[in-house]
Amino acid sequence: MPTSRSLAAPDEIRAYLIDQLNLALRRPGMFGTESELALRMLMDHLLFVECQPEALAKQQRIWEEHGAWSSTGVAGVFRELVPEHYYEYGIASVYAEFAHCRGWLKPDRVLDRDEYEVLRGAVRQWADEDRVWTDVVDEFGTPSMLFGSNNPYYGKTLGYLTENPEEPMVSFHLWNGSAPGTEQSWPPEYEEPLLLAVRFGTGLFRQTFTFTPEGQRRLPVE
Repeated sequence: MPTSRSLAAPDEIRAYLIDQLNLALRRPGMFGTESELALRMLMDHLLFVECQPEALAKQQRIWEEHGAWSSTGVAGVFRELVPEHYYEYGIASVYAEFAHCRGWLKPDRVLDRDEYEVLRGAVRQWADEDRVWTDVVDEFGTPSMLFGSNNPYYGKTLGYLTENPEEPMVSFHLWNGSAPGTEQSWPPEYEEPLLLAVRFGTGLFRQTFTFTPEGQRRLPVE
């Protein structure tokens, strides 16, 4: 005879999934080598609980219309923009924007309107020069979201946002590694990750990127 046992309430399930999603966004590497699949699965589960299972497919169509989606998901688009085969931090930042719109994101801080306007107004010109991780934090403060670890040997993405999900998150995409053809791939040759690009806006995905000179030099060869 089956043992009777209680199940978690829908609100408890939703809260648990939101916590897991925020963990997966911040530390995508903990969820396997193809963390985009883990993000999609967590979002699918959340949308099932919220009785809107079609919402992620609708968002994927929007990404596709804007050039942020490929046959291999968001990952395939980033392969054309950064010198990593699988730039999990940038992928996470795109999914975080959707999570913010759904009310799921738990940022470490949010910018007020003045801070955000100053950031948006200055960042494209500021990125005309080569920068590194500490330059970003010194100039714009602690990010709202750190996608990746605090280890300077690894790439990461820093996201800055307001409480209003209609105001695009400003993402700083940073990379660390070794020069092409270098025999020793570890440790990387840089003491901290290099800024490759700043991304924000709602237009075509590629056009939302402002590449630093280093980012331009390191664009993957097609």
